[in-house]
Amino acid sequence: MAAITLISESQAKEGNKFYYLGPQSECRECRLKGVCFNLEKGSMYEITAVRDQTHECAFNEDRVRVVEIRKVAQRSAVPKKSAIEGSVITFQEQECGRMDCANYGRCRPCALENGKKYSVIEIEGDAECPAGETLVLVKLF
Repeated sequence: MAAITLISESQAKEGNKFYYLGPQSECRECRLKGVCFNLEKGSMYEITAVRDQTHECAFNEDRVRVVEIRKVAQRSAVPKKSAIEGSVITFQEQECGRMDCANYGRCRPCALENGKKYSVIEIEGDAECPAGETLVLVKLF
């Protein structure tokens, strides 16, 4: 069975991706909030199908459309010693002030939570680190 949620009509296109940032206070009284609140905060989702149903929405400026979604793995840079495909790791952002680094966004991804457990589903290869850390690029789920 496909997971569904509601998203603004302007964003409701198959293949679009979005981060779920959590429930909004404007949505507390909405009769459809269960459809929107069934997602995992901080996770990225991809729209796999757009359905014909639309609804009024107090939070969005336009109507919202029912979409089918799937959770998407997140890319990150992690210490090589903890990157074992199939293992579960506790994610920790890399301490780094090198915003000019090509991998800065992978070392400090906005969608992954410090201290939360993630499964390493794929190792993509070594990540260059100007600070001298031994890191690899991985996909976490």
